[in-house]
Amino acid sequence: MFAVDIDGTLTENGGGAINLAALSKLRHLEKLGYNVIYVTGRSSIEAYVLAVFGGTTRIAVGENGGAITLAPQEHKLLANKDKCVEGFAVLRKNLDGVQIKPVFPRLTEVVMMRTFDLKQGQKILDENHLDLYLSDSKYAYHINEKGMDKAFGLKEALKIIKAEPEEAIAIGDSETDIPMYDICGCSIALGHAEDDVKARATHVVRGREGSGLVEAIDLVGLNYLGVKSS
Repeated sequence: MFAVDIDGTLTENGGGAINLAALSKLRHLEKLGYNVIYVTGRSSIEAYVLAVFGGTTRIAVGENGGAITLAPQEHKLLANKDKCVEGFAVLRKNLDGVQIKPVFPRLTEVVMMRTFDLKQGQKILDENHLDLYLSDSKYAYHINEKGMDKAFGLKEALKIIKAEPEEAIAIGDSETDIPMYDICGCSIALGHAEDDVKARATHVVRGREGSGLVEAIDLVGLNYLGVKSS
């Protein structure tokens, strides 16, 4: 199966537009019998809708692992949003520039604009003994409970489809994708990813954003799925 990030991986980040060639590749994988599951910092509902209209597996892991959507009204919540709201209040009180980002409603996390120093924000949370962490998806800053990440959510989704992490190929571009790199049998970082992200992946492709996802799928086909190059 394939665990695929959305922003900066399937989308062209300027405006969040889907790269249609990459989506076509994912849909073809699904037709061949492989599960394609989105694992994203976005709302799991957004990812589920994308799966429905894109023709991929109708299970979506969102909120950096905190929520799984299985049907329009069926969500599995793995974290407590109230703790994240408390952390946001502390950040806003102690740090300038902390703002909520207008996004689809979140069920387990708080999403903020990328308008303050992330390291300073984490220091404030730690000093207030809050069991929370900040991450940068390149799309936004996120407050999540410690221990809650894409690997945690992906493991829960894999249980649903009766698959093991070793059977999964993770594809992404940001630090939030590293935890799923660490548990999957194979991982691929796109060309525009930071060096620390690339260092944790099994493979790195040159392509950026949607074109990088196309390249990543072709790499998998040639090296793991027995597809012969023409």
